[in-house]
Amino acid sequence: MNTETITPTTAREREAAAANAVEKPVRDHTLALTLSYNGAPFSGFARQPGQTTVQGDLEDALRLLFRRDVETTCAGRTDAGVHALGQVVSFDVNDLDIAGRSLPSLRRSLNALTHDAITVREVEPKKLGFSARFDAQAREYHYHLCVDSTSPIFMKDFSWFVPGGLDLTAMEAGAQHLLGEHDFKSFCMAASAEGKPTHRNVREISFHPETVMGENLMSIKVVGNAFLHSMVRTIVGTLVMVGKGQRDADWVGEVLEACDRRVAGENAPAQGLVFWRVIY
Repeated sequence: MNTETITPTTAREREAAAANAVEKPVRDHTLALTLSYNGAPFSGFARQPGQTTVQGDLEDALRLLFRRDVETTCAGRTDAGVHALGQVVSFDVNDLDIAGRSLPSLRRSLNALTHDAITVREVEPKKLGFSARFDAQAREYHYHLCVDSTSPIFMKDFSWFVPGGLDLTAMEAGAQHLLGEHDFKSFCMAASAEGKPTHRNVREISFHPETVMGENLMSIKVVGNAFLHSMVRTIVGTLVMVGKGQRDADWVGEVLEACDRRVAGENAPAQGLVFWRVIY
């Protein structure tokens, strides 16, 4: 059997082969990173010119590691100041990128190269073409309210201080209006909703008392297939108005039906929100 490599023999064939190599970058593997980050130093997840962002910092680290540009896809773009415990990011690599590198060594290298406020918790191989965004079935967020009579010390940068007590029963009743598939146009930034679909399916809104380092918190868990810009923070701000007795529980349903951001509550502050996990 002839085992010699067949190579282009004419100048035209060589030029065509070279062009083909440039036009078709090699994609041998897809990797997924699970990230945690403190959102305070960042202007959100998505890369922005002249701004410090999670994606920008991560892609800069990948460029140093692989000596080429790497395009990443995330499960959900967090706003400025929003934290993450289980953000997932996917990207493609080739055999040369990962030659001689184990997954634990990749994780250690990325943790050495990224911002101190970012931790790469896990590096996983996925099927080629896996998308952290489009393969996700649901996203889970937790929002932390500090419900003590005095402002928090330890959780100050990770909660919204709401003194005076909250009517949890009323908040739970208000949350019932938001469960299921609805048009959530009232609960997202108005400019981001123009010309885009605003229907989402909220699977769960639940309330969980917690104590962290002696400080009393109320964690609001929100699970849905996907979320609009500032949607979770607007839901929380609206439910807090109900909890304070400023509005009744049925008002939440009226806000939903209005499809008008101006009738909903204020956005809860960014520092209380954590992108908790992604469900695949």
